[in-house]
Amino acid sequence: MNSKLLVRLSLIFNYMVFAILLNSVGAVILQVQRTFDVSKAEASVLEGFKDLPIAIFSFIVASFLPKVGIRKGMLIALIVVAGLCFLMPIVADEFWYFKLLFAVVGISFAVIKVSVFATIGLVTENTKEHSSLMSTIEGFFMVGVLLGNVFFSLFVNDADPSSRTWLNIYWYLGAMTLLAAGLLFFAQINESESKREDTNTKEEFLDMLRLVIKPLVLVFAASAFLFVLIEQSFMTWTPTFYQDVLQVPASMGIQAGAVLAGALAIGRLLAGFVLRRIHWLTFTLLCTVLVGVCVLLTLPLTANQPELTEAITWFNAPFVVYLFPILGVFLAPIYPTINSVVLSALPRYMQSSMSGLIVVFSALGGTTGSIVTGHIFEAYGGTNAFYFSLIPILALCLVLILLNRQVKMQVA
Repeated sequence: MNSKLLVRLSLIFNYMVFAILLNSVGAVILQVQRTFDVSKAEASVLEGFKDLPIAIFSFIVASFLPKVGIRKGMLIALIVVAGLCFLMPIVADEFWYFKLLFAVVGISFAVIKVSVFATIGLVTENTKEHSSLMSTIEGFFMVGVLLGNVFFSLFVNDADPSSRTWLNIYWYLGAMTLLAAGLLFFAQINESESKREDTNTKEEFLDMLRLVIKPLVLVFAASAFLFVLIEQSFMTWTPTFYQDVLQVPASMGIQAGAVLAGALAIGRLLAGFVLRRIHWLTFTLLCTVLVGVCVLLTLPLTANQPELTEAITWFNAPFVVYLFPILGVFLAPIYPTINSVVLSALPRYMQSSMSGLIVVFSALGGTTGSIVTGHIFEAYGGTNAFYFSLIPILALCLVLILLNRQVKMQVA
């Protein structure tokens, strides 16, 4: 197999595995409420245990990874996560085990994401190719989210909320992680352009901190934070929203998360083609506005739902059950596009450091979105919690315009 193609396939599969692990948080939040009698507010902290380690360790990872080796770092992360997955069905009998799981997955994903973003710059030749591959990889990330939600729903016992049979899914997740490590082991990555031989780890860490004060990076930080806040609000709380507000079974609520992920995957894969013809600002602004339109059109339909005399299934569910995930198609392209735009505007040797900052800003946005949505959900209901997303949606439109101005100044 062509070496560059094998590298790309390895990046896609590694990203998909972590998509399943990370975005299982919505299903796990629902299940720990059922199995361990945990409140919504308490369950929402799982997002923080996932995202805060990502944010903290991304600073460290981005500075030392080029010296240690991108490929070696990813292999270590995959093996550690595989081991923990194999332990979960055996030892997980209290809520704190899930905090540990997501903390370790978060630290490992910091390594994987920084590595993947840095490697994209090594295997592409220009901005358009970079944007296309970024959107494709992020598209397959959402395919992983979709598959993960479907897998989790198959292990859920709707009749017995206290059943722990759903933990058996971690045997399969451990096996998939080992398979990802095997594929990466045979992939050869030329990492020479990601390194600067005349600097040490401390200097690279300080260079990354200096990046933060650049106007381009500050504006990008705001856009990434706002986007992930919006995305994770929907992704994390969709299963609970479907069960509590739309009154569907728990397994169907998790499957709804898979449908939303499928819409996100379609949007990102299509963006890989669209961005070759349309300017990124026009495209992302249009997508952001359409997400807001979807929220305004679908949430009113959640009120006064007719009561069904039979159990709700995908064949007799209310119309809003099918309509709501459409917003994922428009939400999907924004994140990989702005990531690609800011990375392409920087030299290749700075892309590893910038990748670390991307992960930090994204993690902070994801944690904030999940925790805020969880508290609003518990205090005011799921519909109002999702209406709240209109505020960061409007703010994101304004920040995208500022980001375009900064990119023009950087390239000029």
